[in-house]
Amino acid sequence: MMIDTLVHHHRTILRSANRPFKRYFLSKHRLENRFSIISGQRGVGKTTAMIQYIHSFTDDDILNTAALYVPVDHFLMVGRSLYETAQEFVEYGGQLLCLDEIHKYPGWSGELKSMYDSFPDLKLIVSGSSALGILKGSHDLSRRAVTYQMTGLSLREFIALKYQINLPAIDMADILENHDRHSLEITGNLEDQGLKILPVFEQYLRYGYFPYFLEHPEEYTYFCTLEQGLHTTIESDLPAIHPGLSGTGIQKLKRLLAAIARSAPFTPDMKRLKQIIDIGDERTLKTYLVHLDAGKAITCLQKANKSIRGLEKPEKIYLNNPNQAFAICDPQQVNPGTLRELFFICMVRENHPVTIPSNGDFQVDGTHIFEVGGKGKTFKQIKDLPDSYLAVDGIEHGMGARIPLWLFGFLY
Repeated sequence: MMIDTLVHHHRTILRSANRPFKRYFLSKHRLENRFSIISGQRGVGKTTAMIQYIHSFTDDDILNTAALYVPVDHFLMVGRSLYETAQEFVEYGGQLLCLDEIHKYPGWSGELKSMYDSFPDLKLIVSGSSALGILKGSHDLSRRAVTYQMTGLSLREFIALKYQINLPAIDMADILENHDRHSLEITGNLEDQGLKILPVFEQYLRYGYFPYFLEHPEEYTYFCTLEQGLHTTIESDLPAIHPGLSGTGIQKLKRLLAAIARSAPFTPDMKRLKQIIDIGDERTLKTYLVHLDAGKAITCLQKANKSIRGLEKPEKIYLNNPNQAFAICDPQQVNPGTLRELFFICMVRENHPVTIPSNGDFQVDGTHIFEVGGKGKTFKQIKDLPDSYLAVDGIEHGMGARIPLWLFGFLY
């Protein structure tokens, strides 16, 4: 029976892939609904999160047959439908089915819909490198599934994973109001272990965003995996979701990403970008930007107070995370200002909408204005704006509306 083979594989994975370190994601999202989708770029820890959830569901009993983990792109699934797998699993008393890399399975949307409708007592958790295609699938899974976006490690999680120093997350309101107290407590905890926050922060910017950094003691190999992951996203993941992407389209996506990497952040000149990647249709260019954003290769930010309609031109385009800048650009030429802004976006966007205001670098939650910069940054550009703050790099402690940039790494 196929289910026996899958159960054996499931138990092997549970033994080998479980990690003692628990992500903020699982405490924030308890995945209590019957159908959950975990999306996020390659390497952020979706598989580990699913395995850890299974351990919680079964009280760490790997012999418990109530749950089953299935990587849908595994050779065991060749010629086998997901629906048949779910049906056999339910017949043997299965309650929780976790399907990894769902976007790689042909016809996933129809089978997931049928499984959800046919097996009302079965809990489904699926993962994919992008939820865009899933939520807009032909069978309208958005009315059935709740989607959760998983991002990379925060600075707080990086410290916990690398140095085993567990510190609490701090919400935005608390940072704005009490950042001086929190920075003293955090730096004190680190200093008790012989660490200083600013060098640790620099480590995070270079190689701390993806949980698998511990597997690559050499920065070079870590950067290589990031670059390879981007290639796989463009060459495999995006075409799996958007079958219309041809070989020519894939090459144009790569050229577009390379152009963005050389000059990000920037306000896009659509005419120039069309010339760079040799396309004449602006709508196609906007579609490519949407694809790269959905694949977590870039981050597109809109102007504040501007409604988002269809394929809207972004106000600014960034890479997706600070580590990515070192992986696909010359590490010696990565701009410190770019890193600061990219870090701020990465940390804040987890729980708060970020847009581009008329004055200042970023608007958060539609109200707070932030200017991001180095030690010498002043309030000159935002001095007359209410509810405005400086996020300053290179300082351990701040005062008033002048907040250490690194502290935003404790938002999750």
